[in-house]
Amino acid sequence: MTGSRLSQWVGLASQPPTPDASPQGGGERAGPRPGEMGHVPLEARGVSVRIGSRQALEGVDLAVAPGELIAIVGPNGAGKSTLLRALAGLVAPDDGRVELGGRAMTALDVSARARAVAYLPQDRIVHWPLTVEAVVELGRLPHRGLADPARDRLAVAAALRAMDVTAFAGRPVTALSGGERARVLLARALAQEAPILLADEPTAGLDPAHALALFEHLARLAREGRGVAVALHDLSLAARYCSRVLMLKAGRAVANGSPREVLTPETLARAYGIHATLDDIGGIPVVVAREALS
Repeated sequence: MTGSRLSQWVGLASQPPTPDASPQGGGERAGPRPGEMGHVPLEARGVSVRIGSRQALEGVDLAVAPGELIAIVGPNGAGKSTLLRALAGLVAPDDGRVELGGRAMTALDVSARARAVAYLPQDRIVHWPLTVEAVVELGRLPHRGLADPARDRLAVAAALRAMDVTAFAGRPVTALSGGERARVLLARALAQEAPILLADEPTAGLDPAHALALFEHLARLAREGRGVAVALHDLSLAARYCSRVLMLKAGRAVANGSPREVLTPETLARAYGIHATLDDIGGIPVVVAREALS
């Protein structure tokens, strides 16, 4: 399977590496084998991205370190999805760098990136009537020929259980509801077993029970040493589960820190144009949007 087709299956690197991905003498084209990268930080350093005439990101810094669950928040059009795509190596920065363990993402080929970083895009479109199990198995493609088949089966089974879709394993994914399909695609990303997981609006289409179960699982992955970054609109989930929050507006960072440092009335007013507070209800942090500011 070619690199471009592989990237379409696993949801990572939908374009070939930029020209500097093949330095003279072969450079790092082969990339690391499973486990070789270990749990290393993924960093955006002063990243700026233009999309057409629009400045989608400007000078954004973010480090996704092992053991962290990070929320990237902000209003529509703030640059959340663009930042995740840049971190995944899908968008080349116009300025700045994205590095994995101190190595440029552009120096890794598509398969190596997919072993290091799992990416779940915002779109939940599946065009072919593959079975649920077959879709989740696609998460193992970056490890093909490198991992024991028994390990592949265990990873797929664990991902199906984690997203509560084992009962659907034999059904065509196109026959599922939108929320069920979202859980299947999340399972595919989990089956990848990459040290870094990037997810764009992972709770979109999920009912409250499955949204909470997902974040319990993401928090567990972080405790086990993975680095996880999610783009979110649900600020209460960010406050409850995430160790750090990056707030964006119009492509720039408004604040970066702990939920209580970032989700203040002042920053919420500045970014969203709302009067909101971070309250505790039964010991659970909840962001209460009280009114829109005129």
